[in-house]
Amino acid sequence: MKKLLLVFLFSICFLPALFSQEAQPAAAGMSAERLTRIDQTVQEYINKNWLNGAVIIVYRNNKLAYYKAIGYDDAEKKTPMKKDEIFRIASQTKAITSTAVMMLFEEGKFLLDDAISKYIPEFKKQQVIEKFNEADSSYTSVPAKREVTIRDLLTHTSGIGYAQIGSKTMNAIYAKAGVVAGIGMSGNPVLGDKMKILGGLPLVHQPGEKFTYGLNTDLLGYLVEVIAGMPLDKFFRTRIFEPLGMKDTYFYLPKEKYNRLATLYTADSTDHAIKMPDHINITGDFNRDYPNTAGTYFSGGGGLSSTAYDYALFMQMLLNGGELNGKKLLSRTAVRMMTSNQIGALSLNHGDKFGLGFEIVTEESSAYTPASAGTFSWGGMFSSNYWMDPKEKIVAQIFLNIFPNPHGDLHDKIKALVYQAINN
Repeated sequence: MKKLLLVFLFSICFLPALFSQEAQPAAAGMSAERLTRIDQTVQEYINKNWLNGAVIIVYRNNKLAYYKAIGYDDAEKKTPMKKDEIFRIASQTKAITSTAVMMLFEEGKFLLDDAISKYIPEFKKQQVIEKFNEADSSYTSVPAKREVTIRDLLTHTSGIGYAQIGSKTMNAIYAKAGVVAGIGMSGNPVLGDKMKILGGLPLVHQPGEKFTYGLNTDLLGYLVEVIAGMPLDKFFRTRIFEPLGMKDTYFYLPKEKYNRLATLYTADSTDHAIKMPDHINITGDFNRDYPNTAGTYFSGGGGLSSTAYDYALFMQMLLNGGELNGKKLLSRTAVRMMTSNQIGALSLNHGDKFGLGFEIVTEESSAYTPASAGTFSWGGMFSSNYWMDPKEKIVAQIFLNIFPNPHGDLHDKIKALVYQAINN
């Protein structure tokens, strides 16, 4: 009995910080008073009816500095936003898929410069679009100079475009072939079937020559299925979510959690926030409440839903160099590769670079943001945004849950308000 008591007392005293969901700004080296500026700024947007609500979480030095739900889940009913709301994280799924790919890379299953056709034969002898006919979506093409590699897919330099939300040309080509973006769909399509069709469609440009945001990570999700021999949802659950303690992250929610799905908003003609209709033409016939159903399509590029706390666990693992609470998913060298410039002279905003799944702040581009050089980040379609700053040891997640968001400048304001609250 005495031994059990000692174990219990030890566990209370030394539980990892991420088990705590009570903010302690001072312990994280941040000012509680200055962090309230986040509350005030978000509330201004809510008061102007530009936004219904938000959930924001910030860790620093492995300690919870800020975790709040502000405003309403349903503004009409005055239903308060809750911290454990489950949000559609859309393209934030890409970081998890990229992590899965790197886990398999570290198991010796493939090399990053392997051609994807080595594992998915439909991608052999690809073509690059030359001319496009809008009248019937026909096109002419030329052979690709080389094959698309796994590294090309991780860096969005393969030449694969996006379905439904990409360029007008590729939207038309993909629609004609039945290739989809992968979220909010009806019916029961299967990832592998769509990716095999994608292999026979033209690239936007020669592999490696440009950065083109596209269905690359959906294809990587199918690669994980092929290599691991299991559906992507099972790989995520058993290899990532369960080890990290991510209990609220799914492609399709279990019925007992339907009521926790955040209400999705959109903007009206005056740029004010209104509830999104049940069905809306975003990516074809988009079902607003798509995670609240059974489904068969596991989009590695955009299909997951999660909570701010769950996603913070995942981010802290990466910031820690691949490990969290004794569970090691990646080596620190894999994380270094993922957060290093992988696109050479190509650039994103203000000179940002791209690694294996993340946008990266450089010394040059850090002049435009409070985030330190080396910060890696991305976001999601429904106005979510996250970043990890290794220098300041910050993990931050913003969930706004509105599409489109005419007032997206709030993301940058919140980022500035996080950094101004640093004490030491």
